[in-house]
Amino acid sequence: MSRVQRSAILSACVIIAALAATASAGAAPLSAPGRPSHDGAASPRTAGAAAGVRADEAAVLGTEHARAHARLRRAVKDTEGYPQQTRTASLTALRDSQTAVNSRFERAEFGRFTEFFPSPDFGVHAAQLPTGKVLLFSFERVEADPTKETGPTNTVGRTNAGRAYLWDPARGTSARAFKKVPPPVVLVPDGTHLPRPAPFFCAGHAYLPNGMLAVFGGNVGGKGGSGAKLSFVFDPWTETWFRNRDMSVGRWYPSAVTGPDGRQIIMSGQSERGTGTPTPVVERFPALGHPVPWRPYDIPLDVPSQRLRSQAPFRNDYPHLFSMRDGLIYGLGRDADQQWTFDPVKDVRTDLPRRPADFRGYGSAVPLPAGFRGPDSVLVLGGDPRDPHTYRLSAGRWTTEEPRAFGRTQDDTLILPDGTLLTVNGALDTRDYGSGPFNPKADPKYRQIELRDTRGRWRLGPAQRLPRGYHSNALIMPDGRMMVTGDELQQIANDPDIRDAMDGSIELYEPAYLHRGARPALDRVPAGELGYDKAFQVRTSTPKDVRRAVLLAPTTITHSVNTSQRHLELRLTGIEGGTVGLRTPPSPADAPPGYYMLFLLDAKGVPSTAKWVKLGAR
Repeated sequence: MSRVQRSAILSACVIIAALAATASAGAAPLSAPGRPSHDGAASPRTAGAAAGVRADEAAVLGTEHARAHARLRRAVKDTEGYPQQTRTASLTALRDSQTAVNSRFERAEFGRFTEFFPSPDFGVHAAQLPTGKVLLFSFERVEADPTKETGPTNTVGRTNAGRAYLWDPARGTSARAFKKVPPPVVLVPDGTHLPRPAPFFCAGHAYLPNGMLAVFGGNVGGKGGSGAKLSFVFDPWTETWFRNRDMSVGRWYPSAVTGPDGRQIIMSGQSERGTGTPTPVVERFPALGHPVPWRPYDIPLDVPSQRLRSQAPFRNDYPHLFSMRDGLIYGLGRDADQQWTFDPVKDVRTDLPRRPADFRGYGSAVPLPAGFRGPDSVLVLGGDPRDPHTYRLSAGRWTTEEPRAFGRTQDDTLILPDGTLLTVNGALDTRDYGSGPFNPKADPKYRQIELRDTRGRWRLGPAQRLPRGYHSNALIMPDGRMMVTGDELQQIANDPDIRDAMDGSIELYEPAYLHRGARPALDRVPAGELGYDKAFQVRTSTPKDVRRAVLLAPTTITHSVNTSQRHLELRLTGIEGGTVGLRTPPSPADAPPGYYMLFLLDAKGVPSTAKWVKLGAR
């Protein structure tokens, strides 16, 4: 290559950056939305063509720098169809309408949305870690036009890749509060033999007893989306990913849940043969004969899963899975006639009655608080925009419960420390917010939260900034606030700067209990593991304010599926000076082993900031 060619390529760095900085001016928005899709409308591409990497640039600048050039060129191209001025105007309009709506709601009664800030990730998957940090992971986008498919679901090659970040709330909300924690580089069996960060988006995940997050499956690409056999754990203590042996089948859109023994049960997902081939195979991780990771330094590496005899022939993906107080795993499918219990010890499946409602798409489900014991009932919500009712499964029977204000799909329902429920996010259908698929314009009602009191009554509350539907997520943080993220379509459509590396956004909500006076103090908790049905003590500098103590399991969530939620009251055995006596839950069936947020609450339900405790001393 000549010196002139090299000079031209190096000069392109400046030129491309300048183009990216000015490309949004003067371009007209698209007048019609793209065609609808379910997680994969993009045509299969080879890695080179999809990335747009030029061989001459790679030779001079190196592969990664050349890819950066290619990304900038794509950003310039994307703004030609959906310019920055459209995104900026949309975000401004949403901010203004949010302010107008929320002026009607008293914060001491309904809470309030506070900060809204950029994130480097779409947050398709989210997990509250016992370090206080939040893990976010998803995919590298292949489009920046929200009227087109953003993700690489049907993409074959290098750009079908995953990414992950940690957000540390203690460091604030700027870019410096995020840390990139990329997944291991793998060779994906897609025929290209090209290594890339593991495409683990649309996987299933659950917590191990040592605080690590196990992640199963992902997307190989092609065939409308093909299941990956991948198995990883994320270690929050070293902030590192570790790979385990592949599962026996590929899984795209599987569910996973932690049982009383600390092992995970994995079900469902589209197989390696592509969309339309859900697998009935049930697996357990770690396999029997391999120790359950118990201590923070017990790192699962190259550990196998185990195929069970019983099967879970769910016709549709991402069933809701819950480990209940009877020690069974409840698998609640999206189809009304696919409701089962699974006994992980006897390895048998048993039928449950048909759910009253018909097919439910992506909607939330919550194991209802049951006092000092683990949950014995589940509330199924959402998944049908025509049906606002909620449905409760208790003692093997379904009942129709109090409806919400309207039906919605893609919603997320959380248990708050005071035992009330909160629904956030939602849409009409997959990537349809009320104005057609792949159209960012949304029905304003889906931006309002709904609150359920302890008597089961619902009422609408304030509105969030963005409408968030498909791939939206929410979780409760140790300080009692709710974090909301997800939905790449809406995040891209309202990106304040599509050229930077901050693809996503996060919004924070303060529940009403944070506006009802001073909070009780939780100063110290035991540092070691706590056994079941055991007495223990915590310290507080506000003993007169303490009326309740609560364990809240951390959330790991995707696609409205949240298998880790759990709320338990702790028995108060006495308060003497600044010492509060408590008793742990009766058994691991009531509360599977692992880390929990411990809150002290006053008579008004105002919680302390939580501290982490670990259940399961053997």
